[in-house]
Amino acid sequence: MVFINKILSFIFLFPIIGIFLISFCNPREKRLLKLLSLNFSCISFAGFLVLWAYFDKIETNFQFTQQFLISPLFNLNFSIGIDGISLFFLLLTTLLIPICILASWNSITSNLKEFLIAFLFLDFLLIGVFCSLDLLFFYVFFESILIPMFLIIGVWGSRERKMLASYYFFLYTLVGSVVMLLAIIYMFIQVGSTDYETLLICPFTMFEQKFLWLAFFFSFASKVPMMPFHLWLPEAHVEAPTSGSVLLAGILLKLGSYGFVRFSLPLFPNASFFFAPLVYTIVLGSVIYASFTAIRQTDFKRIIAYTSIAHMNLVVLGIFSFNVIGLEGAIFQSLSHGFVASALFLIIGVVYDRYKTRIVKYYGGLATVMPIYISVFLFFTVANIGFPGTSSFIGEFLIFIGSFKVNTEVTFLSAFSMVIGGGYSLWLFNRIAYGNLKIQYTKKFLDLSFREVVIFMPLFLGSLISGIYPNLFLSSIHASVFSLLELLYF
Repeated sequence: MVFINKILSFIFLFPIIGIFLISFCNPREKRLLKLLSLNFSCISFAGFLVLWAYFDKIETNFQFTQQFLISPLFNLNFSIGIDGISLFFLLLTTLLIPICILASWNSITSNLKEFLIAFLFLDFLLIGVFCSLDLLFFYVFFESILIPMFLIIGVWGSRERKMLASYYFFLYTLVGSVVMLLAIIYMFIQVGSTDYETLLICPFTMFEQKFLWLAFFFSFASKVPMMPFHLWLPEAHVEAPTSGSVLLAGILLKLGSYGFVRFSLPLFPNASFFFAPLVYTIVLGSVIYASFTAIRQTDFKRIIAYTSIAHMNLVVLGIFSFNVIGLEGAIFQSLSHGFVASALFLIIGVVYDRYKTRIVKYYGGLATVMPIYISVFLFFTVANIGFPGTSSFIGEFLIFIGSFKVNTEVTFLSAFSMVIGGGYSLWLFNRIAYGNLKIQYTKKFLDLSFREVVIFMPLFLGSLISGIYPNLFLSSIHASVFSLLELLYF
């Protein structure tokens, strides 16, 4: 049992051990570098599965907690632990990192050693974000993610605007987070600690809550992203390598929604209720804008990037419904989006690796020459539009039920915009799968390889199983959501 109690610490350290070993390898030993990084990322995922197996579904407190004294003078401790809210964000992190490494197996040839170190370092930082129980250390991990992601986009990006896109990503997300740092410093001065559980029992005045909520909101809204903080996302997705886009859509966009659930709602409950109309307005504008903008895009990645904006703003709508159904739907939809959006970017990467273009008009008729690829594409297209039997249907259904109890008009308009989303998803699939083969652009056709099938399989199973049997995931979320609502209302 001692090992089980420390399993979270082991998961936290495996990527660092991998980085240490890779740093001593010869850069020319590319296969060894790939195998080391893949194995250590897979060990982290295996550790998560053990952790999930021993996770107590009825426990409302944090589990697998450990605390390390950093500075007794400043009452500063590094604390880690998870509950039902952070559990499945940890699942996405440990699952998608090995998938990203596999997706880059043949496409990344320059500076491979540094590329793999960047991904393992991201693995370490993301685990830190979702496990940290100290606000200051959460901020450190939260902001440190910018550095390896900036390099992944700027160094290994696919086109000439990659440096501009990386600066877009860095500056948009950094500026919002600086305000959050000032808020954390203010809270430390007032309370004398940045420990999360200590801050939960410290009452702030209404004026303090409004100021602190806004400071946190700017940081989290730029990560979701919500209008007008969304401009970095399409640029970053288009210029990033396939594995970078998978990580952006699958995990990094979840940092904003996780921040709202973990910090904004429980620490500033009165301000959350006060600013709810503002959130509804921004969410509605973001969903409608992203849905209509996606229709007119010609680049494969830009279309999926704008769908991500729409889906993640729906998640925020569920969070600010302030009820069990909406909150559970938001967390579940975050997990679903991690499966589906990641798979869609991998689908784009498959054809880009073969034909070096993402312009939709250059493709057509692939159903006749790449049937396995088109079958996978069809499944994730219907999953993206929330087809019954897929995870997105469960997540969106719960969100709309939860938000309907709070604001009928916003729910109706958001649901209508998702119908538009279904239209452009099917339009995109139809353009790629059917029609005439564009042999003047793509002369040689190769279906999915065994490696690519292995990459898609866990995402396919995750979306299908959670769509058919959602209680597998929801049962672990119930207790933590009820505990969160107690903080909101009592």
